[in-house]
Amino acid sequence: MKTQKIIYTVVFNLWICLVSGQIGIAKSTVNGNSTILDFNDVPGNTKGLILPAVDSAPAGLNSSDNGTFVFDRSDAKIKMFENNAWRSLSDSGRSSSILSNASPETGTKIIVGSPTTNASGIFVLESPDKAMILPQIANPHLFVKTPYPGMMCYDTVSKSLAVFDGAVWSYWK
Repeated sequence: MKTQKIIYTVVFNLWICLVSGQIGIAKSTVNGNSTILDFNDVPGNTKGLILPAVDSAPAGLNSSDNGTFVFDRSDAKIKMFENNAWRSLSDSGRSSSILSNASPETGTKIIVGSPTTNASGIFVLESPDKAMILPQIANPHLFVKTPYPGMMCYDTVSKSLAVFDGAVWSYWK
C-alpha cells in the first residue's frame, strides 16, 4: 500500500511538471515567469536549436500548427508554417551534411505546457501565456564553427533570429 502511494505521488508530480512546468536546457533556472522552454544563455554559448529536416514541407497542416519550423530538404530552405502556408526564412542552402535517419518514427508526440494539443508536431510547446526563449549566441556566423543545416538561435549582437540553411546564415528582425 505504501509503495503504491509513493508511485502515485511521483506520477502526479511528474504530470504537474509537464502540464504547467518550465524547462531550462543546460541551465538551472528559467528566465521569467512567461517562459515555457529556455536554453543556455551564458556568454560564449555556441549551441543552437536544430530544426527537423524533412524531405518536403508537410501538407495538411491547419491553423493550430502555426509557428511550426522545419528544414525542407527538397529545396534546402528553412521554413515556418503561418496562416495555412509555408513561409521561407532562408534562401536555398545545402543539405548535403544532414545525416539521414532511416529508422521509422516510434512513440507519440511530446507536449509541454498542456495535457493535449491539436498541433501535429513531435515536440509541441502548448501554452496560452508562455513562450520559448531560443538559444542566445553572439555573432553565430563568426563563432559557431560547424553549424548544422536547420540551426536556429537568437543573435544577441544583431538582436535578430538567425537561421542556418547549410550554406549561409539568414537574419530576421
